[in-house]
Amino acid sequence: MGVQGLTGFVEERGVFFTELRVRDTKLVIDGSSLYHCLCFAPDADFRRGGDYGAFAAAVRDFFGVLRACGVAPFVVLDGGRGAEDRKLPTLRSRAAEQLRAAHGLSRGAGGCLAPLLTREAFVQALGRLGVPFVQCFAEADREIAGLANRWGCPVLSLDSDFFVFDLAGGYCPLSHFQWRSVRVPAAAAPHGCFVPARRFSAERFCGHFGSLSKALLPLFAVMHGNDFVGLEALEAFFSKVRLPRGCAAGRGGRHLRLQGLLKWLAQFAEPAEAVDNVLKYLKKHQREEIRELLCSSMEDYAPSDVNLEDFFQNGSYECEAARKADVPQWVLDAFAKGKLAPFVINALILRSTFLRVQVENMQRPSAHGTALPIRQVIYGLLLRVSHGTEDASPSKQTNELPFVCEFDRCQKTLKKTFVQAASLPPDFCDDRFPLDKLMEVPVSCRQMLLLETLGVKMSSLEPFPSHLQLPVAVTCYWIRCSEPKVKLNQLKALLLMIVSGELQRITDDPDPTDLPAEDDSVAYNEFLKWKEKKVQTNDFDLDAAHSFCQWQCCLQMGLYLNQLLGTPLSEPDLSRLYTGTLVHRLYQELKSAPSVENLFLLSPKMAQLYMVLLNTMESVVSPDFFQKMTKTKSESCKKRKASHKKKTATRHAVPETQHSCNVNRFAALEVDD
Repeated sequence: MGVQGLTGFVEERGVFFTELRVRDTKLVIDGSSLYHCLCFAPDADFRRGGDYGAFAAAVRDFFGVLRACGVAPFVVLDGGRGAEDRKLPTLRSRAAEQLRAAHGLSRGAGGCLAPLLTREAFVQALGRLGVPFVQCFAEADREIAGLANRWGCPVLSLDSDFFVFDLAGGYCPLSHFQWRSVRVPAAAAPHGCFVPARRFSAERFCGHFGSLSKALLPLFAVMHGNDFVGLEALEAFFSKVRLPRGCAAGRGGRHLRLQGLLKWLAQFAEPAEAVDNVLKYLKKHQREEIRELLCSSMEDYAPSDVNLEDFFQNGSYECEAARKADVPQWVLDAFAKGKLAPFVINALILRSTFLRVQVENMQRPSAHGTALPIRQVIYGLLLRVSHGTEDASPSKQTNELPFVCEFDRCQKTLKKTFVQAASLPPDFCDDRFPLDKLMEVPVSCRQMLLLETLGVKMSSLEPFPSHLQLPVAVTCYWIRCSEPKVKLNQLKALLLMIVSGELQRITDDPDPTDLPAEDDSVAYNEFLKWKEKKVQTNDFDLDAAHSFCQWQCCLQMGLYLNQLLGTPLSEPDLSRLYTGTLVHRLYQELKSAPSVENLFLLSPKMAQLYMVLLNTMESVVSPDFFQKMTKTKSESCKKRKASHKKKTATRHAVPETQHSCNVNRFAALEVDD
């Protein structure tokens, strides 16, 4: 959530904070705020798709400081949009803002945009570090407040709604949590170290407006406008009421209405009295509807009755809203543990999803289009209809396949498209295995569905370590399904990046049973020297960026499908799998200095891995696939007209042995937003 303008108002006046030394305490952390704060580091690159290794290192450093200060963190993440989908207008507005930011970044402007897999990389990092965390069924604010009040500890967030909640241990904004300034002593200091922070004082805030009661802050938030309630319903009130003049207007009087509303509310002892006086300014036929809206909206600031302490003690997440939505218990359990993504729960409950924009070529179709067939299989698993009746003819079954509304970009505009779920193989259409019994399907069948969706055979993946099998399968899919076609140097850059992550893994975090050879360490040191060299050019190739965005989209949906099927393939470590600045640099250097392909030659093991990766990728396409890409511009122009005539026929001319990426492609019906 978030109250419009409240953070700016509070930050401009430091008098509402008290100094706090955070140590030897529990701390309830708003996970969504934290991962955004950590990924928006001053030196972060937002154009090239994210550096998940650097992000994971920041997560590790943050929790390392907390551990040194004796702080026990408990991270609470937002979940899905909730069955009522009340934030839909706000989410559409934010998606449009992100689209504008992505477009600006693609043209060289400044700005921030969280990379596509930031949330997944954050959840993985929490798991590796052993940090307790939970993913709530929907918006997490009320559950964060409830847990913090149960323990009497502070909340750490960047969400202005926590200025409004009545919190026993107070609210510490991340912007005043100086964890980077902590000097962790080599040995235990007499009193230990602490994080300098500032805690919001609701008493000081209310005292600033005379005798304002804390109980009126939720009504203020609702009336002033938050993520759930817009101002339109109350414009009649604001147009008629004479609000007191604000206190010192601050910078340019930006917060006059906010201050005036708070001073006006200060004359009332309790919310009910204030609501009655608000309604006097409205037409009689509106009053009961607005009363109901205000009262129900104020409930958003009452701590939740979901007991997260139970979850952190015994792993049990009980949620009335999920029960009412008929979410299968295994899905809810996996979701609470971060083993399923909010994308999945939104598709299941709302039949609606947002596809997050990246820094891609806005003149081309959305990068998410490449992963459409994977998403259709996910929708098919989540929304299967019964095929058990004897008279269900094939044509009738096809008509029953459900649709999901996807919000995605079309050039520089947010649009919604209705996408039909895929028709699944017989094993998954059988009424013996509805969604709540999906984990009872033999793992071999679940793995087969995953591999068939990605168009690979297990025999192709067996030469690779288990944690690389899913990325290899996804990369095979990406090569076949991307439009425009993947260039050979783009593929090589991606594979070299994957090899660099594997080399880092065996060097920095070796398996005790398989210690790195000396030549691996030498190769890694040479790679680090190459990375540290200053690059002569900082060129940004937008078409290459678009292709790598398509790969991330495929990886994201490959991860989600693998999770939904109970991880028949191991989940890869994202922090060692994708580094945007590295893959873009490799691509640029491969174009001008092909010798960079020999970067890992000093390690026979890594050189062998690179060659097997490259051969595997080349084996999934026709022998002349990459040669076709090197035609001159004039040759392309001559053949453009002829190829245009053959386009429709070519689209369907897929060899029987080759996986088609056009499954249900024509079931997508586009509607302007």
